[in-house]
Amino acid sequence: MLNEKVSELLNTQINKEFYSAYLYLSFSNYFSDEGLDGFANWYNVQAQEERDHAMLFVQYMQNNDAKITFEAIDRPDSEFNSHMEVLEAGLKHERYVTGLINNIYGTAYDIKDFRTMQFLDWFVKEQGEEETNAADLIKKMNLFGTDPKSLYLLDQELAARTYTAPSLVL
Repeated sequence: MLNEKVSELLNTQINKEFYSAYLYLSFSNYFSDEGLDGFANWYNVQAQEERDHAMLFVQYMQNNDAKITFEAIDRPDSEFNSHMEVLEAGLKHERYVTGLINNIYGTAYDIKDFRTMQFLDWFVKEQGEEETNAADLIKKMNLFGTDPKSLYLLDQELAARTYTAPSLVL
């Protein structure tokens, strides 16, 4: 049985992960409207990842007989003034999610909930990768984004991204 506070935080995280999927779909829509289908693809893959992250939390809670409560998902901001604004919002959001995961981990650590800590280990690593990917995308946009030919090539690179579902043993 999960500790009440840990269960509450995990439940909140489920809803935050679904929000993340919505957020990245809004980014994808922005880039699609801008004619940058590779960027749109990159964020569609991000949305798929976030949805699956939510489902991993759901499965973990179900496996531990914890009650799950789905809350309303906030509508993400869909008004952006530039490509870079979207990319920077993505990095800011990943840093926010890292803080949420770290908070759950810290709470589990305080009460010696080793099972939850072990479950979260994958997410800690994943968040490091997510922040790196978002920061790298900003670096590439800074280097190439103002030149149309280079932006086209970057868009083509991002179009090649495919989704691979996470394989966690819960």
